[in-house]
Amino acid sequence: MNPILKSDTRARARALLRRHTTTSPIVTSVSADGDLAQSTDFKAFSGYQDLCRQRDSMAMLGLRDPYFSMHEGTQRGTVRVETRDYASFSSYNYLDLASHPAVIESAVTALRRYGATVSASRVVSGEIALHQQLERAISEFLDMEDAVAFVSGYATNVSTLGYLFGPRDIILHDALIHNSAITGAKLSGARRMPYPHNDYAALDRILVENRKQYRRAVIVTEGVFSMDGDIANLPKLVEIKQRHHAFLMVDEAHSLGVLGERGAGVAEHFGLPTRVIDIWMGTLSKSLCSCGGVIAGSRALIDNLRRNAPGGILYSVGLSPANTAAAISALALLREAPDRVARLRHNSRYFTDRVRGYGLNTGMAEGTPVVPVILGNSISCLRISDRLFQQGIQVHPILYPAVPEEASRLRFFITAGHDEPQLDHAAQATAEAVAWAGGKVAR
Repeated sequence: MNPILKSDTRARARALLRRHTTTSPIVTSVSADGDLAQSTDFKAFSGYQDLCRQRDSMAMLGLRDPYFSMHEGTQRGTVRVETRDYASFSSYNYLDLASHPAVIESAVTALRRYGATVSASRVVSGEIALHQQLERAISEFLDMEDAVAFVSGYATNVSTLGYLFGPRDIILHDALIHNSAITGAKLSGARRMPYPHNDYAALDRILVENRKQYRRAVIVTEGVFSMDGDIANLPKLVEIKQRHHAFLMVDEAHSLGVLGERGAGVAEHFGLPTRVIDIWMGTLSKSLCSCGGVIAGSRALIDNLRRNAPGGILYSVGLSPANTAAAISALALLREAPDRVARLRHNSRYFTDRVRGYGLNTGMAEGTPVVPVILGNSISCLRISDRLFQQGIQVHPILYPAVPEEASRLRFFITAGHDEPQLDHAAQATAEAVAWAGGKVAR
């Protein structure tokens, strides 16, 4: 399609995307004669209607749907999509371990010994030695008393917050916290109060005004924020939680294997013991190239969750043998060769500096592997992502509702598997694509 779109086409596409950002009811009003036909029509669901509008807008612009693109092989610095190799910036295989021979061999060995699944909840008959080995290895690495692995990273936050806290408690979370933590907070029935992103003065004020009204309080934040790539100020959070007698929960999905000399996370980054965090949460799907989640903390916390947490533990099948073994092997490699963390840190800072050097807006990014290029316009994000894909670069647009419309962006994931020529090319190609699309970047 001609890159210079007709004004009426652009206007119609923008209108469709604007409608995509509004919320409509699941079912329209019932007619006077009691016709309930729409109540059993999935096409009436607002999410499906939004999806259709988004697809229509992309078709109107002549753009491919960037989502659910099928790849072959392992996602490393490059990935094969539809018979062509692309520089990959949509994978969080941060330490480039997903295809490491030791990781693959460990998974295959576990598969042969235990089969494809443990076939039951761990509480009844799904427990295998590998589960305990993984949890012991993680708790030792973090210097925590104990740890427990969940079958899903998303379910880890949902189940932990939903189970531990209740109507007599208060959950205070960063406004940019991951959806899984918000869902868990809602499920708990506790009062949920977001504070402005990394605004610790506001957090302190909320606690001053509200803490005494509730039995328990927990502050929830991320180590590295998954959309913006900035880092929580852990020392400040520890000071606030101690003063107000609150728990501190840190989601380290994007900081395990990333921050600190050994990759132990945000506490190591600030030179603090991990035990200053009361509820340490991490995922196995990023630096540990597996699938699932983990909570680490005191023995009392972990015993409670291991026996009673509903989602991901009590009422879920245990983590698969292959996934468990892969995570154990990846963690062992991380401990043996922390130079991968140093290489990841170099690549992340290098790319961030290169992109900023072209005048692009990386928002709050602090040189972590999450590097946003904020455009503030959904159409621009879709068009630029499509143009980069045509040039052999895979990076996905992040649109509403994942972020506000004015914060629409391309989100680059940097890994230890990238090299400087790839990063140079991607930064330059992005700057050229932004100029091609009109040159406007959100500030």
